[in-house]
Amino acid sequence: MTPIPKPMMGGSTFYGRLHDFQDEETIFGAFSLIFWTFTMIPLLKYVFIVLSADDNGEGGTFALYSLLCRHAKFSLLPNQQAADEELSTYYRPGYASRSIALSPLKRFLEKHKKTRTALLLVVLFGACMVIGDGVLTPAISVLSSVSGLQVRAEGLSNAVVVIISCIVLVGLFALQHRGTHRVAFLFAPIVIIWLLCIGLIGLYNIIHWNPRIYLALSPSYIIKFFKVTGKDGWLSLGGILLCITGSEAMFADLGHFTAASIRVAFVTVIYPCLVLQYMGQAAYLSKNVSSVRTSFYASIPQAVFWPVFLVATLAAVVASQAVISATFSIVKQCLALGCFPRVKVVHTSRWIYGQIYIPEINWILLVLCLAVTIGFRDTTLIGNAYGIACIAVMFVTTWLMALIIIFVWQKNVFLALSFLIFFGIVEGGYLSSSIMKVPQGGWAPLVLASVFMAIMYAWHYGTRRKYLFDMQNKVSMKWILTLGPSLGIVRVPGIGLIYTELVTGVPAIFSHFVTNLPAFHQVLVFVCVKSVPVPYVPPDERYLIGRIGPRAYRMYRCIVRYGYKDVQKDDYNFEDHLVMSIAEFIQMEAEESRSSISCDGSPEGRMAVIRTSERRSGLVVRVAGDETPGVSISARSSKSETLQSLQSLYEHESPNLTRRKRVRFELPQSSPQIDPQMREELAALVEAKEAGVAYVLGHSYIKARKNSTFIKKFVINVAYSFLRKNCRGPSVALNIPHISLIEVGMIYYV
Repeated sequence: MTPIPKPMMGGSTFYGRLHDFQDEETIFGAFSLIFWTFTMIPLLKYVFIVLSADDNGEGGTFALYSLLCRHAKFSLLPNQQAADEELSTYYRPGYASRSIALSPLKRFLEKHKKTRTALLLVVLFGACMVIGDGVLTPAISVLSSVSGLQVRAEGLSNAVVVIISCIVLVGLFALQHRGTHRVAFLFAPIVIIWLLCIGLIGLYNIIHWNPRIYLALSPSYIIKFFKVTGKDGWLSLGGILLCITGSEAMFADLGHFTAASIRVAFVTVIYPCLVLQYMGQAAYLSKNVSSVRTSFYASIPQAVFWPVFLVATLAAVVASQAVISATFSIVKQCLALGCFPRVKVVHTSRWIYGQIYIPEINWILLVLCLAVTIGFRDTTLIGNAYGIACIAVMFVTTWLMALIIIFVWQKNVFLALSFLIFFGIVEGGYLSSSIMKVPQGGWAPLVLASVFMAIMYAWHYGTRRKYLFDMQNKVSMKWILTLGPSLGIVRVPGIGLIYTELVTGVPAIFSHFVTNLPAFHQVLVFVCVKSVPVPYVPPDERYLIGRIGPRAYRMYRCIVRYGYKDVQKDDYNFEDHLVMSIAEFIQMEAEESRSSISCDGSPEGRMAVIRTSERRSGLVVRVAGDETPGVSISARSSKSETLQSLQSLYEHESPNLTRRKRVRFELPQSSPQIDPQMREELAALVEAKEAGVAYVLGHSYIKARKNSTFIKKFVINVAYSFLRKNCRGPSVALNIPHISLIEVGMIYYV
């Protein structure tokens, strides 16, 4: 997103007692501050340093956190596997082989849980401030643009400006569900025209009003500024801060562009145009001090005012759209890493990967935007709130970058300290000034961040406690082995997909099935859908297949891995992919057992990545209606005729399922490379698939133990329970067909 110039040379900078220092020297000093701030933070820090810390092309707070979690054990959720490190997107090129395992700092951070919790809280705080940007950016961008009408229509009241701004905001959010790909081709021309307009207007104002403004490029004017203004000059830093508010969004939107393209665009177009614009405003103000509150629109030549006003309004919409999309993205990342309640994520474009829309978040942002616009009705007050939100995220990024330099880039600690101290001092000065404006609107992002942070941490805490309960109460493999291949019950034809969050072992809820159900499926697959701290998992590396128990038990494990930027779209062929992957694993295991010791007797064998592009399973796939001869495995269905008719009716009435390609799996007539034991297992798998697939899901109730503290009881029994009841159910989030769903209740005392 391109930073949209706000009237920081006017009302926001000269707000309060600095209003008494409106002379040429002070204005020159204010511009010098803006120039060097704009040079050090967006240009030096973000363009030349932070953009290099991309996570496989992705940027933002969570991208930095995921990089740290992959290079050190900072994650609080213990579901990492060694196989995850073999993903092609796991390590940055050049950093996979080197290790800093002997680093005392790394050992300290990994050993102490409180430090890892503190790191997570810092990341969540930064993410919440980005969500705050999603509320404040549309409000201040649209309101400041529409307020330009008052320069030419002097009789226009503030109430009318607020009403027009609210109408624009409602229209902006109401169109989000249609996606931006239909009008995205207009965004680049609008931004380019906008930048050229403000650059040329700034150049005109420099020449027309005060060519001496170039002298203010000297940092000596900053010293003179603070000597004259003192404490009032320090308080004005909160207004000057608005010149760099788009920096973090530029890094967060890195996934839509390459770092090289952003660097070229910023250095050659954005930076010079904005510097010219700020110089032009300063030159205009030095001769027109009375126009301080509306300096930007007042400095536009009258002949081109309305065209520039139109472009400014369109640019404000583009800027708002960029931040709204970034908010959807950050919520999706929080959701993937277990830090946000389950919400509906819609993929809005078939051609552009990663364009998403979250209905619940969209309407929450709209309500909050309208509340901010109607409640403050002043761009200066909203600017105070906006400045705190932006500088807080920048400060978080600075601290995370210091850790990135040590653990990811593996540079000297003193280099990281130099980066932290230099930019920490600069941003700390702006942060301290912004905090002083908390009573004048700066409280808004702090309240928003506190609410969202409480929601995120409560959800993450409850999710982590539930996972740890499952880890500590896994079913003993010794007990399963004593039951025998039949598990002590009748094994009926069909495949049972048991969903669990565990990546190893058998969940406790499985013992409920075995002890309470008279029969169970012939083939059991424990399915775990988990997020890996990488932006994208290649589809070719998504499935991880393994075996549980001896071969005769017909029990398997399937781990489906997604990155935090991956969209889990409705995969109507998931069952077919799963059967093919298991068949591939059976063949792979049989080939390895010929040349090595078989793992048939191990309680839980190794996991193998099943690459979809290299499948060579012994199964033949037949599309429904294809009568090509083969030896098919006939199967009797475990479902009654009534249930089968209900399922046919359900599939007929579900338009999504009608698009699903129906296939049948068969064994070839003669295949000498298939040994009898392997053929028998494949035949059992095909027979089970033909009989039907059932999805088994635990309906869990989370309760705090009686001896828990009051805070823990409140978080688990009240906050987490409320969030679970009012978010999407697991079956909906996992796209499980209701007609094939079996839910079994279980109480967790954590």
